[in-house]
Amino acid sequence: MKVKRQVPVAIVYDDIKFDEGFRADLIVEEKIIVELKSVEKVSRVHKKQLLTYLRLADKRLGLLINFGAELIRDGIS
Repeated sequence: MKVKRQVPVAIVYDDIKFDEGFRADLIVEEKIIVELKSVEKVSRVHKKQLLTYLRLADKRLGLLINFGAELIRDGIS
């Protein structure tokens, strides 16, 4: 699989282009944004962050992985 990490994603707002609106932790096969966290508990703001990244990057699939969870399967959203 083709994976890119720390990918700058450009955004356009009111006809102004920002070359680096945010950095995606991982982009897999140019289709999936993977957002990595290491927190005790994933909050709503983390999920909203991923949804915003998906919208700005024009992607439909995202994965939020929290390495702070006791078991990795519990940290996947």
